[in-house]
Amino acid sequence: MSSLEPALQQQMHTLYSNHHGWLHGWLRKKLGCAHQAEDLAHDTFLRLIIRPRQLDSAYDPRAYLTKIAQGLVVDLWRRQEIERAWLATLAAHPESVVPSAEHQAIIIETLIEVDCLLAQLPEKPRRALLLAHLHDMTYAEIAGVLAVSERMVKKYMAQAMLHCLMHGAAFKEALV
Repeated sequence: MSSLEPALQQQMHTLYSNHHGWLHGWLRKKLGCAHQAEDLAHDTFLRLIIRPRQLDSAYDPRAYLTKIAQGLVVDLWRRQEIERAWLATLAAHPESVVPSAEHQAIIIETLIEVDCLLAQLPEKPRRALLLAHLHDMTYAEIAGVLAVSERMVKKYMAQAMLHCLMHGAAFKEALV
């Protein structure tokens, strides 16, 4: 244990005691839901505990907490958007082919991982990959949509596939 650990623990305790109520209120106003606000306030402080850092005296604790919480809000909204899209897809299929609740949860988690993986790609490689795999477009057709040469589409596809192979087991499973 380092000599900074007790100081960091005290700093986290003080930060939580002084700002948890404010953060919860800020999140409740932003989300319109006290339960989600409580979860995200908890997750904000959990992130600080998992990856503690010594904060200097010049930092603004509320700005720091807001930045972390805002990222969590964006993640929540993105997840909700993915869940809504999945539920809309399910609604279009007969009830006999609807997977179990457990399988649906796995699918949603996989979709979220794929979304995060694709979000790391530049726009054109991401679009090229999606057009090829979701719309079964040829490289020539993708080139027309992206207003680039077929050679650039090949480069984008190679870039996207290399990224996915290196960073995402979930994406490899999703493409199968």
